[in-house]
Amino acid sequence: MNAVAMGDSVLPKVAGNDISPRLAQIWQEVLGIESVGFDQNYFDLGGDSSLAVQMFAKIERAFNVKLPLAVLYDAPTIEELAQILCGEVSTSGWSSLVAIQPEGSRPPFFCMHGAGGNVLNYRDLSKHLGPDQPFYGLQCQGLDRSSPPLTTIADMAALYVREIRKVQPHGPYFLGGYCMGGTIAFEVAQQLRADSEQVALLALFDTINWHKVPLNLWTKGSHACQQWVFHIASFMSLDSAGKLKFVREKAAILRSRVPVWWGILLYKFGKQPREAASEALLLARIWKTNDHACWSYVPKSYPGTVTDFRPKKQYWVFTKPGLKWDQLAQAGEDRVVLPVYPASMLVEPFVRHLATALRSAIDKAIQSQPTEIFSKKLPSSEESIVTRKQLV
Repeated sequence: MNAVAMGDSVLPKVAGNDISPRLAQIWQEVLGIESVGFDQNYFDLGGDSSLAVQMFAKIERAFNVKLPLAVLYDAPTIEELAQILCGEVSTSGWSSLVAIQPEGSRPPFFCMHGAGGNVLNYRDLSKHLGPDQPFYGLQCQGLDRSSPPLTTIADMAALYVREIRKVQPHGPYFLGGYCMGGTIAFEVAQQLRADSEQVALLALFDTINWHKVPLNLWTKGSHACQQWVFHIASFMSLDSAGKLKFVREKAAILRSRVPVWWGILLYKFGKQPREAASEALLLARIWKTNDHACWSYVPKSYPGTVTDFRPKKQYWVFTKPGLKWDQLAQAGEDRVVLPVYPASMLVEPFVRHLATALRSAIDKAIQSQPTEIFSKKLPSSEESIVTRKQLV
C-alpha cells in the first residue's frame, strides 16, 4: 500500500473504488440498521463511543488501516471517512487530547473521560454549549493498543496536564468531567494548582468521592434497582418526541454495553478471545482498570472552589455523608442541582440543562477574572447567564 502522513505516524493509503460501500456495510452491522447514506452523520444514526471502538476495529480488519477513534469528530460520515482512507484528506495521529470543538473566542473547556475511556459522549454537551465555546476531551491511554492504560488517577492527570498545556500553556484553566471524569478533573486541578497555575472552574458532573462508597452485594443490588426506576422516571417526564429520542439513546447505550459485558466475562475467566471478541476484551480491560483506579483514589483537600453539578435525585448508596466535595473544597462548594435523574445528564434531551448551567458557570468564572486576562467580551447576562432558579 501507499502511505499518507498521519501526525508522527504513517497511515496506509487504501486503493479501490469500493471503500464507501464496504464502510456502509460495516456501519450497518455495528449500528444495527438496514441502510445508511454516505452523507449521514454517525452520531445522528445513534452511534456512540463503545460502538465506535467496534466499528474502527472492523475498519482495521477490512482495510488494514488503524485510525484514531477521535477522527469521527473530523469525519463523521462515510464519505468523509472514505476520503481519509483514500489519502485525500490527512488526519492527526493518536493523542489523549481530542479537539471536540476547537473554535470560539471563549477560554477552552477541558473535559476528562469516564470509565469507558472515550470522550465521544461529550459531543452533545459541546454542541449545546454553542459554537463560540472551545471544547476539548481527554481520552484514555490504551484505546489505540499502542500502550497499556494508566492504572492510577494521579498518572492519568499528569499525562492530561501535559496535553492540556500544549493547547493552553498557562491558566486560568476551565476543567470538568462526568462521573469518573470529574475525579480525574479534580486531580488535574490539584496538579495545576501545585504548579502555581490558576484554575478558574472545576466542574464535576454527578461525581462522587468514590473510595468512600461501600462495595457489597446490597449496595450493588440497590444501585441496579434504582437505575431502572430513574430510567422510567426520566422517560415519563418527557413528551412524545422526547420519549422517542430518549429510548433511542438508551437503546444505543445498551447495545454498546453488551460487548463490554462480554469482554468483562472473558477478562474475569482469563479466556483468550477470537479476533471478533478482541475489541470487547480491550474495552473491558480499560473499563476495569479505570474503575479500580477511580475507587482507589483518595482525594486530598483542594485549595479552590468546586462546582458540583448534581441530579435532582440520587442513588441511595451515594447519599451518605462525606461522599461529596463540600468537606474537601477549602474555598467552598458551588452546588448546582439540575432537573434530571441520574444517568441522564449527558443524554438528549436532558443534556441541554447541563449545557445551560455549565455555560453560566463558565461565564461567572470568566467574569471573576481580571479583565486583562480575557480580551474577548462576553455576551450580556441576559444573553448567556441563567439564574439558579431557572436551573433547579
